[in-house]
Amino acid sequence: MNSIQQQRQHWMSVLARAPSDLLYRLSDEAIKEIGFEIIRAPEIGLTQVRARMGNQGDRFNLGDMTLTRCVVRSEMDTLGYSYIAGRNQQHALRAAQLDALLQTPCMGEALQERVIKPIEAALEQARSAKQQETDETRVDFFTLVRGED
Repeated sequence: MNSIQQQRQHWMSVLARAPSDLLYRLSDEAIKEIGFEIIRAPEIGLTQVRARMGNQGDRFNLGDMTLTRCVVRSEMDTLGYSYIAGRNQQHALRAAQLDALLQTPCMGEALQERVIKPIEAALEQARSAKQQETDETRVDFFTLVRGED
C-alpha cells in the first residue's frame, strides 16, 4: 500500500469519527468559496457488521448498522467520498467535500494543519478521558494463599 493511499485512509477515518460541530467549525472557512457537484447525494442505508470470536475462527453476522454515504466532485476535478456511521447527512457531505479538497496539492497541507490535526487532537483527548474514567473504576482481583497443603 502506498503512502498516498495510507494518508487518504487516515484522513477519511479522522473525518468519519470527528464530532460534527467541530468538523463544521474547523472547515466552514475552507470550503465556503469552493464549488462542488454532488455525484451521489448523502443517503442513509444499512450495512452488515461481521465479527469473529476473539479475532479467531469463522466470521459471523453480528448485526446491522446505519451508514450514510456521499460522493462529490470539486471544481478542481477531484472526487471526494465519505462513509459515516449513523444518520448525519450534513456530516457525510462535509467529509466528502473535505476528502476532495485534501487530495489537491494546493489545499491539502493547509487543511491537514487547520482541520485534520485539531480533530485528531480532540479525538485523542476524548479517548484519554474515556480511558482515565475506565481506569478509575478498575478493580484488581488477587488470590491470597494461606500456607501450603
